[in-house]
Amino acid sequence: MFNEKDIYLNLQNRLVSAGFEHGAKLRAEVLGHEYNCSASTIREALFRLSTLGLVKFQEQRGFRVPERSPEKVMELTHMRVLLEGEGTVLSIHKGGVAWEARLTAAHHQLSHIEKRIHTIDDPTDLFPIWFNAEREFHQTLISACGSETLKELHARVYAQFRQQLMAADRQFNFISDNIQHHAEILAAAVSGDEGLTRQKIHDHLARHLTGNTLQI
Repeated sequence: MFNEKDIYLNLQNRLVSAGFEHGAKLRAEVLGHEYNCSASTIREALFRLSTLGLVKFQEQRGFRVPERSPEKVMELTHMRVLLEGEGTVLSIHKGGVAWEARLTAAHHQLSHIEKRIHTIDDPTDLFPIWFNAEREFHQTLISACGSETLKELHARVYAQFRQQLMAADRQFNFISDNIQHHAEILAAAVSGDEGLTRQKIHDHLARHLTGNTLQI
């Protein structure tokens, strides 16, 4: 049986990893039966998730998963470029060797998974592992920035960004570029080159600034 925290976290994970289709109606009664809890417990969790932008709520219409939107992806991408660029530069100044070690470890894990994906025909089973490793790498980039506000805002933006791309990115057509991009971001950050680090973060996300990444 799930407790309230587990229900919230499980729903959050499903919302950003293709557990529900874009635009799907989220029925508290149905989900309550699935989680063996009351509908009111589900509604409370969905209300909380709506404050993160992962659920849409409308009076008389209930809860729904947000629709896919190229405009939304571009907006979220711009925010990621700004937040990750600034957060990483601050981490370069404040993080020291301990941050560099954490970042290198996070990249090693991500690189291993991405190289595995690159060599197999059907990487479907690796998607949850890749998602967690990719998120950890980008969160580690900004982890030593010294601003809880920046990290909290980045977490919200990243979750909405990943939700928008949860169907498109499952094809992994981008994985070859990702392997190179993540390595270049790591090298730039560890070298302490602020301008190059910002540029590599921008280059990594640039494909999402055209509005074409939702076409699958």
